[in-house]
This record gives sequence, C-alpha cells and structure tokens, in this order.
Amino acid sequence: MSQLILFTIILFGLAACGSTSESDDSGSTNAESNESKETITIGQINWPENVAVTNLWKAILEDEGYDVELKLLEMGPQMAALASGDLDVAPEIWLPVQDKSYYEQYKDETNFFEDPWYEHGKVGLAVPTYMEDVNSIKDLHENKEKFNGEIIGFESGAGTMLVTQEVNEEYGLEYELVASSTAAMITSIKDAVEKEEPIVAPLWKPHYVFSEVDLKFLEDPKKTFGEVEKIYMATREGFDTDHEKVSKWLKNFKLSDKQLGELMLNIKEDVDNPIKGAQKWVEENQDVIEKWMK
Repeated sequence: MSQLILFTIILFGLAACGSTSESDDSGSTNAESNESKETITIGQINWPENVAVTNLWKAILEDEGYDVELKLLEMGPQMAALASGDLDVAPEIWLPVQDKSYYEQYKDETNFFEDPWYEHGKVGLAVPTYMEDVNSIKDLHENKEKFNGEIIGFESGAGTMLVTQEVNEEYGLEYELVASSTAAMITSIKDAVEKEEPIVAPLWKPHYVFSEVDLKFLEDPKKTFGEVEKIYMATREGFDTDHEKVSKWLKNFKLSDKQLGELMLNIKEDVDNPIKGAQKWVEENQDVIEKWMK
C-alpha cells in the first residue's frame, strides 16, 4: 500500500513537472506570437504619395506577421500623437522648409530619421500652363482679380499651407488662402483647367495631378518655399527598442522617382482599395524590398 502511495506521488510529481515545462514552452511561443502580432500604428494623410507609402508598409509588415493600423490624421495632430506615444510612425516629414515648424516643435520628443526616403521633392504655387502671363509669384500682384484674390489650398495644418501663408505675407500678396481638403483642391484644379479658367494652388511633386493636367510652378525669387525638399520618417520615442527589426527596415527604406510613380499609379487604379495596389507593387518589387529588410 505504501509503495502504491509512493508511486502515485512520484507519478503526479512527474506530471506536474511535465505540465510546467509545457506551460513554459507555450508561454514562450505565445510571447513570440504576441510580439509578431502587436499592432503598429502609422499616421496617414490623404495625399497621393502618403496613401501610397502607408499602404505599402501596411502590406509589407502584415506579410511579416504584424497587425498594422493606418490612422487618418492631419499633420499637426499626427505629430502631437507621435510625441505623446499614441502613434508609432509618421511617414512623411518634408524638410528643410515645409515641416520645419513641426521639426522644431517636436525634435526633442520624437525620433526623426537622419536619412530621407525620398530626395527630389518640390513645392510651390502652381497655375495652368495656359496662363502665359503668370510665371512668377510676383505676377500674382497684377493678376489678383483673375484669381478672385484666392489661393486654393488643402488641409490647413499641412506644413506647405503654413509656408504658403508665409509666402502670402513675404510677397505682400494679400490673397485669401482657402483651406479645404486635398481631394477638393485637386477637383477645383481639374475643373478650372477643363474650363480654361485661372486658378493658383500650392502643389508638390511627386503628385499624379501633373500627369493629368498641364501645370507649372511659379518662380519663387525669394526662395520662401525652398528649393529641393526631402521626405523623412519619424517614430515615437522607444519604437526602435520595441520594434528593432521594423525600425531598421524603415531606416533602409528609399524610393526613386520611378518607383514612387509606379506605386502611386498602382494605388490610383483602385483608389477605393489602396492596399490592393500596394500588394501588387510588393509582388512586383521583391528585390527592392529585400534590400530594405536586410
């Protein structure tokens, strides 16, 4: 009887040890699984290149097992959310001019990448090419009536809108800068071009609208808009520790004019389902993506 009791105790002891071991292994596996599935939040703005790049990274990271949430936030709230830790990635900061104010405000609270992912940005006031007598920002003075004294803009918190207001003051234009949305601004431009009416708007390259209608940038003698703009990413403090691999991938990220143009066109083919266009680009450019993820 005593031997039976002893045997039973040993048996339960072994079972308990086995259970603990299995539990530990299971916990380790779950921890790894939870880490790989942890949600990464990326700020998004309804700009063509921004929608393209945010959906590109959503497609890439979800292929790697991460959950990705794209949060639609204008530039000001996006940078504030990054600084407070409520957002992981802000993918599009234009420097040295357009988003300088945001950089100065948040440089001590967020991690701005040292290297840009795009190096050939251009920003300025644009008009249709048929406006042959308007070629410089200075020409807006004598043509104020043609434009009804209005510059047709987009989201008010965008860095370029803030710089456009500086341009307005720097050149003494006394135009009203009309804030709306990017989509509304592009619609206004296309409608004006179709009717061959005057319109002036702050625009940037890369942007697909330049391939759809004939527009020209106005000369900026004072260089208030700057010259060549570069696009950078920024992450919240601690992101590089929490997601070391992803942080390295983002820092390796670069796009040429051709690559970004193809990506934006893919997205534009199915604008209501942008992830589909991004996934198509990912499938066709595995060699490029492998370089980022080394």
